[in-house]
Amino acid sequence: MISARNASASRRHTVAATGSARFDAIGKLIAEWKPDALVVGIPFHPDGAPHDNTERARRFARQLHGRFHLPVHEVDERYTTTEAHAAGAADVDAAAAAIILEQFLRTLP
Repeated sequence: MISARNASASRRHTVAATGSARFDAIGKLIAEWKPDALVVGIPFHPDGAPHDNTERARRFARQLHGRFHLPVHEVDERYTTTEAHAAGAADVDAAAAAIILEQFLRTLP
């Protein structure tokens, strides 16, 4: 069971690989960290409407679930990149991912 108590997110590197190499790299991280679940940021327009990348992110979430057989939680990622930029992050994608995970952790009991 996942619990938000004493849980926090910290920035790590981003996976720069593409295609099946991307899933190989993610698989290595999963083997190392042994998570109970995965979290994927889902992009939306500011008004909450979906766009092309919304379905791409959801497809990626389904692929993760299918390959690694872990629960995959989708989190609205609106404004996380803006927040990461505002914080002066050197690796904006890694910082935005940490923000997305923190958002998810705050929803847990």
